[in-house]
Amino acid sequence: MTPVAEAGRDREAMTRENLGLVHACAHRLQGRGIEYEDLFSAGCLGLVKAVDAFDFSRGVKFSTYAVPVILGEMRRLFRDGGTVKVSRSLKELSLKVTRGRERLAVSLGRDPTLEEVAAALGLTREEVVEGLDVAAPPLSLTAATEDGESQIDLPVPSPEERLSDRLALRQILRELPDRDRRLIVLRYYLGKTQTQTAAVLGMTQVQVSRREKKLLAAMREQLL
Repeated sequence: MTPVAEAGRDREAMTRENLGLVHACAHRLQGRGIEYEDLFSAGCLGLVKAVDAFDFSRGVKFSTYAVPVILGEMRRLFRDGGTVKVSRSLKELSLKVTRGRERLAVSLGRDPTLEEVAAALGLTREEVVEGLDVAAPPLSLTAATEDGESQIDLPVPSPEERLSDRLALRQILRELPDRDRRLIVLRYYLGKTQTQTAAVLGMTQVQVSRREKKLLAAMREQLL
């Protein structure tokens, strides 16, 4: 067998052996407005991309590398519109409210109220509620059981979802510069305050606060 044929066979085998990752990721995003088959198809494309781009010499498990790539292809379906169409103005409002709410949560150290978000963004309470509603995953009100009875499909967290979440976050942390990774670990894994983190990293509290906000926003973009 030629080297090209051998490589093709290995590629096909590796793809087939890791289809379970695609199923796990598809189960995670199921029930949010896009059919399972569509999620699985997009995930398979991501798996093939991961197989082609994976570098064994990095010493990273393939699943750790592949899950974010698979999820990225699936989430592209949602970014491209999915099955629920939302106007551009509502999408922009949703993004503004979501990011504003996250910034407030970081600065306040707790979830902000609707009134606090509205005041910070110069919006009405109703606009904030509308923006948050657009960001929420849709529920299926027309799904039917095998007996033909309609039901409301409420998503329930699964072990596969928690696994894919952890793998995706671990991959993102691995790719951060060392200082940024230490900042996140100190703040969210070791429970250090911004002042304590600043002392460890040789930064000021203000610098830690600003950097933390940027990192959280960037990490959230990658996870979504």
